[in-house]
Amino acid sequence: MVLNPRESGEYIAGIAKHVKINQDGVQRAAELVLKGFLQQDFNLNTWWKSHELNPKNRILPFTLDWIFFVDTLNFSFWSEEGRDYKITYQGKTYTGYWSLCAAVNRSIEEGFDITSPSNYSNISLEKLKHIFRSDTGVEIPLLDERHRILLETGKCLVEKFNSTFATCVDFAKNNAEELLKIVLLNFASYRDEASIDGQSVSFYKRAQILIGDIWVCFEGQGIGAFHDIEKLTIFADYRVPQALVYLEAMEYSDELLKTLKEDKLIDNGGRFEVEIRGCTIWTTELIWKVIKEKQKNGEVPKDLIINAILIDNYLWQYRRDHAEEMEHIPFHKVRCIYY
Repeated sequence: MVLNPRESGEYIAGIAKHVKINQDGVQRAAELVLKGFLQQDFNLNTWWKSHELNPKNRILPFTLDWIFFVDTLNFSFWSEEGRDYKITYQGKTYTGYWSLCAAVNRSIEEGFDITSPSNYSNISLEKLKHIFRSDTGVEIPLLDERHRILLETGKCLVEKFNSTFATCVDFAKNNAEELLKIVLLNFASYRDEASIDGQSVSFYKRAQILIGDIWVCFEGQGIGAFHDIEKLTIFADYRVPQALVYLEAMEYSDELLKTLKEDKLIDNGGRFEVEIRGCTIWTTELIWKVIKEKQKNGEVPKDLIINAILIDNYLWQYRRDHAEEMEHIPFHKVRCIYY
């Protein structure tokens, strides 16, 4: 049996040898996150709108297809030394995940809607390479894998879901768990699983962030009104753990830290990676638990909307805003299609 992401996080944290969760750091991280929410610097109504590359008009089915496209390719954006992948769009230069969004919007502006399943279900590798062209001439990481996934995913949408991801969302009927099942059943590249000490575990980073993005984009209303949204966990990637270590909510063993500082590529599904990702999930659950306890005790307004998705988005943005301060903390480098 494969444990779900929350069960996986708790299980992995309980057997981890190389990652330790520090309760004092969890408490401080919870205070930091809570401060951001209470000061209205960050909440459900501001996250999506605050980024200029996100679609603002919520046109259907375009917006859902845009979200599905970028989350289908939302993996492996870290650059190798001296080989930065950057895209300048409308006068601003983007890196990482936002470079993907910039490339997508640039393609649409140039007359080719790359987010349409009918278009990417048979797209050529050369066409995709042109769409993702960078300022530096550096190719987007894992281009061949991205091409394969788009062909596979687009074909499924065209043949089974009326050429739009909106059909999948309609089938789920505002149920996040049901939409997760639909995605995992039909799109193989979203099946983000591993094994540790003989136990099958899951992270489902992209599948969960896909649902989270729909919820945030539509501000929990209409097609984004998932009544069970709190069943989702944080999206275990390679940057949020860096923030949690910086905040001293997590701590790495000397062996793991040495490996990361030597800038070694670690294995997808290996113990180091599985422990980092699992403990990231569980650390964030503990942060959320602290905040919920404060709500229960009346220290925090009970109507404050906060969950694992928003905590993840806050920590991810916090890492970007404090990137220079975190330079001394290595992040784990993995080349895979899952994150």
